[in-house]
Amino acid sequence: METPQPEDAGNGPAVTRAEFDDLFESVRAWERWTPADRGAWNRVGEEHVRRAAALVRTGTVVPLGRPWDTAAGPDNGRPALHYMSDLGDVEAPEPATHKDFIGADYHGKAVSHLDALSHVAYRGRLYGGGAARELVGAGGARFGSVAALGPLVTRCVFLDLPAVLGVPWLEPGRAVRAADVTAAEEALGTEIGEGDAVLLRTGRFRRRRELGAWDASAACAGFHVDAVPLLAGRGIALLGGDGDSDVRPSPVEGVHSPVHALAVAAMGVPLLDNLDLEELSAAASATERYAFMLVVAPLNIPGGTGSPVNPVAVL
Repeated sequence: METPQPEDAGNGPAVTRAEFDDLFESVRAWERWTPADRGAWNRVGEEHVRRAAALVRTGTVVPLGRPWDTAAGPDNGRPALHYMSDLGDVEAPEPATHKDFIGADYHGKAVSHLDALSHVAYRGRLYGGGAARELVGAGGARFGSVAALGPLVTRCVFLDLPAVLGVPWLEPGRAVRAADVTAAEEALGTEIGEGDAVLLRTGRFRRRRELGAWDASAACAGFHVDAVPLLAGRGIALLGGDGDSDVRPSPVEGVHSPVHALAVAAMGVPLLDNLDLEELSAAASATERYAFMLVVAPLNIPGGTGSPVNPVAVL
């Protein structure tokens, strides 16, 4: 059963490749920061961290990462791995130890993860203009790796679109446009500012729990590209949500993940994908708090194009 949505709740309007290339150039922020492979995270300094910490009121800590998903499904074609490597029978006894192995091909629709700047290239170029074929190889990334990012502590603005619209979730394929962002800011009593993280809730995982899994690569609610200039103009440092930020199907001719291309390759903004924002939605509603401190600590993987991650919101 589908949830009633506004009449204009499709993935459009359609965008030509030429229009998209013009948009890419308009938001491109190359040669702006040093070190370049931290991209927009360079916006966040000590003052931003102090401002974020000052937002803490109740001390409620809300984890945003999904459980480690080892079950194959329509949205998890490459399940994460977890098995025991020691059941107390490998080392000498006393004390007995229990050990396990985890692994994940995490750039998909199931594992909560961070996309570093080496993850996305457009027209063969990474953020900053370097040739992807020269900078990313079998040994990993020599530019824009997740190890270059380090941790982030900043103010986060939470755009809970289903709460604003009075629906349990946005249906797959529903585009979130610039007008939706500004309407959400007004309704939720907050405003996106320089150095902020922005998290979009579409209600994906509530829908998944109630109706079952579906192929989120084929259809998922997310941002339309017309929202990106607004986010770029506000000077955001991080973008994420319970999807992968892109509305799917893509409205852009010949570009399957246009928001990825604009955010990562043009703007230098890392992305957080596949967060479970249901607990945060309940906490934000209960406290009427849609701006709070966010802590993101990716694994320190030299050459990594990203990292599994469990961000935490602190209210």
